[in-house]
Amino acid sequence: MPQRSPRLRLVFTTASSEEQALSIARTIVTEQLAACVNIVGPMRSIYKWRDAIEDDREYLLLIKTRAAHYAKLEKRIGALHTYDVPEVISASIDRGSPPYVKWLLDSTAEPRRRRRKKRQ
Repeated sequence: MPQRSPRLRLVFTTASSEEQALSIARTIVTEQLAACVNIVGPMRSIYKWRDAIEDDREYLLLIKTRAAHYAKLEKRIGALHTYDVPEVISASIDRGSPPYVKWLLDSTAEPRRRRRKKRQ
């Protein structure tokens, strides 16, 4: 039975090239801000930017993470991105298979700090 888990998010962003998408994905997974990033593309994006209609090829990143990481993730994507206004939007993941939810949470857990032994 699927596990209810409002603690999880699916975050979407786009990149102008496969290389940029790979760079963002590898960085945020390495930093444990995401458990997994799927890169989809190329796809075609039509949007309005600075009073012009743009028609570009982009890559879509589907980022699986904890809700608690969203603010850090949004800031990190902004720092890594080449766009002036990168798309960073989030949707709640309200259910997931228990093994997948556990894996996602384990993969994005804060590293445990070692306790220092008290000197006597």
